[in-house]
Amino acid sequence: MIRVLLVDDHELVRTGVKGILERASDIEVVAEAANGEDALQMVQQASPNVVLMDVNMPGIGGIEATRRILRINPAMKVIALTVLDDDPFPARLNEVGAAGYLTKGCPADEMIKAIRTVHRGEPYVSSEMARKHILTDWKRHSATPFQELSSREMQVMLLILEGQRNQEISDGLCLSPKTVSTYRQRIYEKLGVRNDVELTRLAYRYGILNDNGQS
Repeated sequence: MIRVLLVDDHELVRTGVKGILERASDIEVVAEAANGEDALQMVQQASPNVVLMDVNMPGIGGIEATRRILRINPAMKVIALTVLDDDPFPARLNEVGAAGYLTKGCPADEMIKAIRTVHRGEPYVSSEMARKHILTDWKRHSATPFQELSSREMQVMLLILEGQRNQEISDGLCLSPKTVSTYRQRIYEKLGVRNDVELTRLAYRYGILNDNGQS
């Protein structure tokens, strides 16, 4: 039996995914978490084989949570879930050790197939992404300026794009406002932008933000 941990900050999404996985006789959802902090606890308490990880969550985001989970248990298999199919996250998730990458719009059968695939020790990338030539090989990725960002810088950037101010970000990530300000300036420098407006335009250009302003 493949034991799965669901991590997503939207209860409705978790309920939908759980319903999909219940169709498979060899897969069991053993725990759920609404954020990265809870996911770290559930990994140790529920001992899942596979983690389905939402990429963009408040607090510890999916990238950082994946890094920490694999530090706790390098044998754990993490599949990242995102609403996007053309963002820079696959390369970043590959760097921290994720085993697979799916969009939330993938067919139900593909999600089940991905879980079985990574459980066997093989990487899995959404067929939708492969068709668009975003990632035809898990070890190769297209170049974007966002690949210059560290995992923490990427996390801070996503919160900036949500419209959060330094104090809000510092509270959510347990960082000092001064540290958040430093991260913000590094992000500007690495991406070649001068302010949040230019950062937002760049995010739209590379698909990190969609037409509804959501990342």
